[in-house]
Amino acid sequence: MASGELYFTKMHGIGNDFVVLDGINQQVNLSGEQIRRIADRHFGVGCDQLLVVEAYEGDDADFRYRIFNADGGEVEQCGNGARCFARFVYDQGLTQKTTIPVMTASGRIVLQIEPNGQVTVNMGVPELEPARIPFISESRQTLYNLDIEEQRVSFAAVSMGNPHAVLQVEDVDTAPVGVLGARLESHPAFPKRVNVGFMQVLDRGHIRLRVFERGAGETLACGTGACAAVVAGCLQGLLDGQVTVALHGGQLQIQWQGDGQPVWMTGPAETVFRGTLSL
Repeated sequence: MASGELYFTKMHGIGNDFVVLDGINQQVNLSGEQIRRIADRHFGVGCDQLLVVEAYEGDDADFRYRIFNADGGEVEQCGNGARCFARFVYDQGLTQKTTIPVMTASGRIVLQIEPNGQVTVNMGVPELEPARIPFISESRQTLYNLDIEEQRVSFAAVSMGNPHAVLQVEDVDTAPVGVLGARLESHPAFPKRVNVGFMQVLDRGHIRLRVFERGAGETLACGTGACAAVVAGCLQGLLDGQVTVALHGGQLQIQWQGDGQPVWMTGPAETVFRGTLSL
């Protein structure tokens, strides 16, 4: 267990909120129990994810970017968190660069701080092979089917460094996000569980989206979920390569030019307050 005090910054990316810790200038060694306590909205600071900035020893990145869900588990990627990570290291003076390569558990990504303060993230090439998502299937398909409590559910499966299932719905406001999201998140066909997106296509350049996040439940926004939804929509012929994604917390701009190409995400990152945690 860590002891003493930690300086933290509370941030959000269109409502997806984070506690960000500088692990370069202070020692950060938190247990799962401590992370759950910090993330608790009644007994702690409250957040969807806790982000840690660490030094990186290699030549191909400037920092290591680590992400912990509210349940204390470490995950591979978080797009809204990546934008907050970029603003944090720049605003805290940890870098003077506006193009910032960082290393995540799923590989290297590049963060770009735009002149207007928004952040563009090269989220990398989406993974569509089932074994690498990971998802148990004999072959790659545009849409997969699973029977969940006598209901046949059709979805696309995509990894954006973390696994996503994307369902098309007529209306996100009435979609069974809490119930179906929870059941699909923990389905044995997804060995590492899955984030579940509910996508309403408005036209070829606009969608509405709600996401039930693995280990966090429904959040106001999910950056990797927005990327996965656009990839899924493009592969089904429903969307063009530049899409505005409307989530409960705000809008993201997603670009994807097709198979083998990286997904680009642009959106805001805001600092809410700073403080000290007693552990």
